[in-house]
Order: sequence, then C-alpha cells, then structure tokens
Amino acid sequence: MKIHESAFVDDGARIGEGTSIWQNCIIQSGAVVGDNCNIGANVYIEKNVSIGNGVKIKNNVALYDGAIIKDDVFLGPNCVFTNVINPRSFINRKHEFRTTIVNKGATIGANATIVCGTEIGEYAFVAAGAVVTKSVGPHVLVMGNPGREAGYVCMCGCKLNGELECMGCHKRYQLQDDRIKEA
Repeated sequence: MKIHESAFVDDGARIGEGTSIWQNCIIQSGAVVGDNCNIGANVYIEKNVSIGNGVKIKNNVALYDGAIIKDDVFLGPNCVFTNVINPRSFINRKHEFRTTIVNKGATIGANATIVCGTEIGEYAFVAAGAVVTKSVGPHVLVMGNPGREAGYVCMCGCKLNGELECMGCHKRYQLQDDRIKEA
C-alpha cells in the first residue's frame, strides 16, 4: 500500500493491499477500498462508500455515501456522482440518500455525471460528458445529455458492430432477453 504524504486517510477506513493513494486525497472512516486500486489526486471518498479490487479512480472524483463501485471499474477524471435527488442546503435529506452501483468492469468517462439511484451494468461504457439519469444495462454504450444508448461495447472497451462483433478483439456477442452476452 502506498499513501502520499499529503493524503488524509481517517482511522477506520479500510485500504486494501497494493492500493496507491495519491496527492490531496481524503478518505473518511468507514470507507472501504479494495486491493490493487489506484486513487488519483484530489479524490474524496466519503464514509459508507465501497470500492472493489482493481479500481482506477482518476483525479478530482468525489464519491459520496451510497456509492458502490465493484471490481475493475474505471472512473475518469472529474466524473461526478450524486447521492440526493433533490438537494437543498437548508433541508437535511441524509435519510433520502440513494444508492448508486457501478458494476464490474464498467467505465465512466471524464466529466460524466451519474445521478443517484442508478445502476451501471457490467462492462458498460459511459462516454465522456454523458449525464446518466437512468440505469444502464451490461455492455451498453451511453452518450449525451441526457444519456442515451448508442450501441454496445465489448469487455475490452471497443464498440460492437451491427453483427455484435467487437471491432477490436473480434469477440462475438448475442442479444438474449434484451441483454448482450458473449456468444
């Protein structure tokens, strides 16, 4: 484990083996960060956040109570997560926090916004700058504001063609019960 001298990790935060935490990070007591993660500069991780193994979080990301980040997820720089659907500074809504789940292998692009209460499917790909307002299925590519399905992606992150073949590694997929699965 490597923790930069300017990072602040509260007692009671659990940090896994082989994880690196870079400059000016704050990780609160109760947060759980898995093994072999890379936490970039200026990342804020609130209590009651769970981060799996092999996660890469780039600079300037804030994860608030209720965020669950599964194994092998990539969070691009400056992506944003919320935890209250209708915040007001003068109303305490901590009892209304909504859970957001990012499943195994998913990618959240730079400057994307993930509205609370949504779930991002395994190996889904949220493009840079997209605003996710509803849950995203496995292997689905989401782009735009509001985020809209724009195709499917392979486990390797490349877009699938019309025959559901990966343009990069040439794996084949099939549509089954409105979900993409490896053939």
